[in-house]
Amino acid sequence: MAYSDRELLARLIKCEAGGEGDTGMKAVATVIMNRVRVPFGEYHRVDQGNIRNVIYQKGQFDCVTSILGGMPNPQTIWANPPEQIHYDIADWALAGNRLYNTGYSLWYFNPYEPNCPYFFPYNRTGSFQVRTGNHCFYDPTALYALT
Repeated sequence: MAYSDRELLARLIKCEAGGEGDTGMKAVATVIMNRVRVPFGEYHRVDQGNIRNVIYQKGQFDCVTSILGGMPNPQTIWANPPEQIHYDIADWALAGNRLYNTGYSLWYFNPYEPNCPYFFPYNRTGSFQVRTGNHCFYDPTALYALT
């Protein structure tokens, strides 16, 4: 049986940010929903406003990859069922809520160091917005519109 959009989002929130507290999980959920809603650029063109397309877009989320770095990935959305908090945050995001400090961010990543690079991805389509927990969040630059 296929997972519902809510279930997929809750699983992705747990896998990508389960250890980041409520704020970190809401920030990640905000990015995912921003990708669903963005009216231009790669995510609009490729994902067409569909949350499943966002979640399963190749190369976007390590948690949707069964092989990572040539090794089986033990931390996937299929191996880690969500808890109530993950469903609550998924419902919050699906209802149209957005964490204000991540604004319109389309990307996040953990740099595993204290500082966030100013641009991410490295093609400079995103500029640093805020750090929440271990993750750096990036808003689209004007260059993103050309993707």
